[in-house]
Amino acid sequence: MLGAGAAALLAGLPKAQAQSAIKLAGVYTNPVEQQWCGRLHAASEAAKAAGAVDYVYSENVSNTDFARVLREYAESGANLIIGDIFGVEQEAREVAADYPEVAFLLGSSLPPDEAAPNVAVFDNYIQDASYLTGIIAGAMTKNGNIGMVGGFPIPEVNRLMNAFMAGVKETRPDAKFQISFIGSWFDPPKAKETAFAMTDAGADVLYAERFGVSDAAKERTFWPSATSSTPSPTIPKRWSPRPCGISRRR
Repeated sequence: MLGAGAAALLAGLPKAQAQSAIKLAGVYTNPVEQQWCGRLHAASEAAKAAGAVDYVYSENVSNTDFARVLREYAESGANLIIGDIFGVEQEAREVAADYPEVAFLLGSSLPPDEAAPNVAVFDNYIQDASYLTGIIAGAMTKNGNIGMVGGFPIPEVNRLMNAFMAGVKETRPDAKFQISFIGSWFDPPKAKETAFAMTDAGADVLYAERFGVSDAAKERTFWPSATSSTPSPTIPKRWSPRPCGISRRR
C-alpha cells in the first residue's frame, strides 16, 4: 500500500522535479529503530542511495511538535513529506492545506479526503489477524483473565484491540480484560512494567500492541509476540512470530 501511494504521488509531481532528485522529508513520532517507522526510513534510505531522492528526517517528534516540524520541512522546499499522524490527524491536514504544492504521504486512521488532494494516506489493516489471534488467546487462557497493552486509545489501536477481544469471546465467552494505554508509541520500560502489573493482577495471557511486553517474558516466562515489532533475539526460542501479539504465562 505504501509503494502504490508513493508511486501515485510521485507521478503527480511536475516533470522538472521528477527529472532530478525529489526532496523527501520524513517526520516520525518514533525512533527509526521502531519497525513501523523503520520500514519507511529504510525505504527512503534505499531511494536516497539510488539517487532518486534527497532524504532528511526527524525522529521522536512529539504530537505537540509534529505540526511545527511538518511546516518547517514544507517551508524548506520538500516536495514529498512522509510520516505517521495517528495522534495528530487534524493538525497534519491543516498544515498540508497550507502547502498545496507539497505532497504528503501519511500513515493515518482516517480515509482519503477529496478536499485534500495533496494528501495520501495508508495503514496496515491487520484487524483480521488480530481477531484470529484473539480466537487463539481465548483457547490458551486458563483463567479467562487477559491483559492488553496499547499505545493510545485512537481508532488505529482501538480497532485492533476490539477485534482481538471479539476473537477471544469466540472461544472464551466469559473472558475479562485488563486494558491499559501507556501514552506513548515507544516506551518499552513502561510497557514492560504495565505487563508485570497485569500478571500480578492475575492475567495469564497478554496482548502486546506496543514494544516492551516481550521483554517481560524474559522474566515471567511468557510466550511473547507483537503487533508491530520483532522481539529481541535474546527472547527464548519458544517464541514464534504471529500476526498480532499473544503472550501466555505458563
